[in-house]
Amino acid sequence: MGKALDCDIAGQVLSKYELKCTPEEVSTNVVNVYGIVKKGAEKFNLKVPKIIISNTTIPNAAASGPGPRFGVMVITTGLLTQLDDDEILGVVGHELSHMKGRDTIAFFGLMSTEYILRVYLLWPLLMFLGLFYLFFAFTIVYFIAKFFESKADLESAIRIGQPKILAEALKKIGFVRLIYERTPSYRFQEWLGFDPHPPIYFRVSRLEQLKEPEKLGHPLIESIKDNIKAFFSSFK
Repeated sequence: MGKALDCDIAGQVLSKYELKCTPEEVSTNVVNVYGIVKKGAEKFNLKVPKIIISNTTIPNAAASGPGPRFGVMVITTGLLTQLDDDEILGVVGHELSHMKGRDTIAFFGLMSTEYILRVYLLWPLLMFLGLFYLFFAFTIVYFIAKFFESKADLESAIRIGQPKILAEALKKIGFVRLIYERTPSYRFQEWLGFDPHPPIYFRVSRLEQLKEPEKLGHPLIESIKDNIKAFFSSFK
């Protein structure tokens, strides 16, 4: 609207949704989204991707596109209102890692490989095992996808240099899951779920214990080892 953010401006917007705005009930927060993404992109030696703000209360961010050149970053208003600027930068770094590594193509390749194997080679097995095969196949695919999500956490920690702040951001984003993950059986279930993200407890603990991220080896290899080790530890 080209005006300073205050109660009057907020009142004009909220009134469209039949909500009243009074000064004593309102706080304002201005976030330089482009500046944060630009800072993160410079750390990854990338151009600033196209940024889309989704007016959603759920705190989240996502990267899309086949690579950095055609990358799109989606950030929700929930993320902007619930996280501090440094925490937003850590999450942005995670998404920029996906762009730089072309992880969307890698995940597409995983899904395509499973489909081709199922249709052209394993069809008799599918007819015999039915839904059990599909459950097993997709569990493997999504477990492998967790390696790339863990890799993105590490690369954000290395490039941005604030692993503990990213851990705090993940606590805010996934606080409900963290409550459930206090139960060991739920932790095991999270490892086998159709979700490319590893359990939040694992991601947070890993980042909090990361003292010298710049001295890590290859982030993807380290992530593969850490995920497998944490998965087997969930049995205990």
